[in-house]
Amino acid sequence: MILSGLEIRKQLDKTIFIEPYDEKQLNPNSYNLRLHQDLLVYDEPELDMRKPNAASKMVIPEEGLLLQPGRLYLGRTVEHTRTENYVPMLEGRSSIGRLGLFVHVTAGFGDVGFNGFWTLEMFCIHPLRIYAGVEICQIFYHAIEGEYEKYASGKYQNNRGIQPSLLYKDFEKQ
Repeated sequence: MILSGLEIRKQLDKTIFIEPYDEKQLNPNSYNLRLHQDLLVYDEPELDMRKPNAASKMVIPEEGLLLQPGRLYLGRTVEHTRTENYVPMLEGRSSIGRLGLFVHVTAGFGDVGFNGFWTLEMFCIHPLRIYAGVEICQIFYHAIEGEYEKYASGKYQNNRGIQPSLLYKDFEKQ
């Protein structure tokens, strides 16, 4: 079951936390999240799963930033979210998708108890100028059945900004 917009509003500051919150971003069954001005891009043309990959920070200027096809841009949401008792999920807005911009390559699924900013894995199929502050994606919430354990991974929980891949930490456990 997906929560309605009215239920999202009712759960604010109880089991759903969105900061900053703006009533204008609430939809019938989701809440729009905005694009922060900071981006990360990987420095090397070849990435390695077993090691940290160097990345450089970019800032979206007021006049926008032209994204190029074939390049991955890591962004983040302006909004910080925390979710208890529900499974948060992230999807691009249809208006963004119709411009050929994917806002997550594979990571649109959150875990119960996630607390942080959402890292966006942005990839476009046409050159596209983007702007900081645009409502780029939407978060929605699924009810969860049965007992569960809250998300407690040290990799992405309580992040303070854009998170590059930390997959290399999984190899360190082996």
